Amino acid sequence: MALIPATILTGFLGSGKTTLLKRVLTEAHGQKIAVIENEFGEENIDNDILVNDTEEQIIQMSNGCVCCTIREDLRSTLSMLAAKKRKGLLDFERVVIETTGLADPGPVAQTFFMDDEVAESYLLDSIITLVDAKHAMQQLDHRVEAQRQVGFADQIFISKADLVSSAELDALVHRLKHMNPRAPIETAHFGAVPLSKVLDLRGFNLNAKLDIDPDFLKPDGHDHHDDHDHSHCDHAHGHCAHDGHAHPHEHGQHCDHPGHAHHHHHDDDVKSFVYRSQRPFDPARLEDFLGAIVQVYGPKLLRYKGVLYMQGTDRKVIFQGVHQLMGSDLGPQWRDDEVRQSKMVFIGIDLPRDILVQGLEQSLV
Repeated sequence: MALIPATILTGFLGSGKTTLLKRVLTEAHGQKIAVIENEFGEENIDNDILVNDTEEQIIQMSNGCVCCTIREDLRSTLSMLAAKKRKGLLDFERVVIETTGLADPGPVAQTFFMDDEVAESYLLDSIITLVDAKHAMQQLDHRVEAQRQVGFADQIFISKADLVSSAELDALVHRLKHMNPRAPIETAHFGAVPLSKVLDLRGFNLNAKLDIDPDFLKPDGHDHHDDHDHSHCDHAHGHCAHDGHAHPHEHGQHCDHPGHAHHHHHDDDVKSFVYRSQRPFDPARLEDFLGAIVQVYGPKLLRYKGVLYMQGTDRKVIFQGVHQLMGSDLGPQWRDDEVRQSKMVFIGIDLPRDILVQGLEQSLV
């Protein structure tokens, strides 16, 4: 049986998850979706309930979708749904998990990799995060859960953008890009987003695509290029890149440049940085270093991915991970007309940039 794709939908309270979900369920013509809700909000997903199995809280909706509330842990709910599908008792093709507004998506994502029974039935497709434009700045300032939801995202949708000024929206987008430069950011008006932006995003696939928002690479209005071994890092708040090494500024100081100064007053716990090098990595040294980093800093690493130029192979090497779980694979061959370079992005909580940069530099050939 083919693996069932799963999407995690997360976002802070009131960000519009249920609105987006309803939209997806009505637009997913011909697709049967099982929705797992971590909580029943005041507004139920669909009042049009045909079958209500009180014991297991499974609800069959009129459009053929299935809705299930979690009364126990996610793992057993997923296993139960997959078993019912195998026996022909439930008919669905994919799963969407709507988390509670305060949830950290990390453990939810890890379930798909750590539990053998779940991994045999499901394929985690992506994490989608909704951000409420009106309240996001305040939530990001005060709630680490809101920051983590942004850091984990493969796709970010901003809701309620019509309630803020264009300057406020720009500032929010800028902040989100520095926390997570790999997730595309789009506005969603009352959940109106195309299905292609929600389903089958393949955010966890080991593919050779590593989209890093180009604006992130010029955080201070100038491009960080240098000639030091052709390797450098692009940093978010509070760090500038020079000579291929990071120089942390004193706390409270920032890389302020004309026209960008107002963006730099948020010191988020969740930050990202990008590392690039045109020198190849030594495979053994890099594996040892990344293995050690993941063991020590795994809980603080939210998402990380790299497309690497390795000595000894003419193919790209792709690696990615969530917390301590890291996977790697050989990708396509480098094309003759392609610049061979490694590109890595790390998203995490208070990541030790200097240690990471130093270790990566020492892993180069």
